[in-house]
Amino acid sequence: MEYSRYLDCLADDFARLRALVPTNPTAPVPTCPGWSVTDLARHVGEVYLHKTLAIRDGVEAEPWPPAELASEAPLALLDRAYAELRSEFAAHDPQDPAGSWYAPGRSVGFWIRRMAQETVIHRIDAELGVGAPVAPVPDDLAVDGVDELFRVFVEYSVAEWADAFHEILAGSPGWTFTVRADDTAWSVRTEPAVFRVTDGVADAADVTVTGPPAAMLRWAWGRELAGEPSGVRVDGPAEAVAELRRCIVIATQ
Repeated sequence: MEYSRYLDCLADDFARLRALVPTNPTAPVPTCPGWSVTDLARHVGEVYLHKTLAIRDGVEAEPWPPAELASEAPLALLDRAYAELRSEFAAHDPQDPAGSWYAPGRSVGFWIRRMAQETVIHRIDAELGVGAPVAPVPDDLAVDGVDELFRVFVEYSVAEWADAFHEILAGSPGWTFTVRADDTAWSVRTEPAVFRVTDGVADAADVTVTGPPAAMLRWAWGRELAGEPSGVRVDGPAEAVAELRRCIVIATQ
């Protein structure tokens, strides 16, 4: 995706999220246990500010968030943070350096992509929290979001912080997965200390996961509601699917 496309998607999903928060601010968010819609708004604002500083200062601030943010009203924080984030994006080229935990992507462009994907997922959280219909997710954004999840979060995290995944993968018999969102497919391989992602269909996959892009994005990020029909079909051993899911959860905590 072009960076201009990410920024357009970010704007659309932020506007949707921002409009939903006041409609039922105390509603629980089922996909973020323990959070209300107000908590979600505060979280997104804190994330935006954190990434703004990562660009401005060249390093990700830790610890985060600072205590003084707790006194700022959630919607005011969200609005201020979004304005500062967009201002920082506008002041830089995507290739400009920025602080990032992801070594291959220490650039402003990395955060443009990441914040577009962060916002669409939390927009869905807000919709589920207030009981609003989940608005469509464009196919290109959804496919990119699945790719980012597998490669940037899980594959990179397993390679860099293998100890965090030891309990999950140490006893893995070795599984192969084909994940297909319409015309795009990923092959995933798990085994002890390994989570490997390649393009295309896996040979003799143990598990196949298929569905349209938006449904696949929600499935991959755990944004489906329990008891509701899924738009994704999963075929294969439950223990293999559980291993994949646990890797995703650890990588995205």
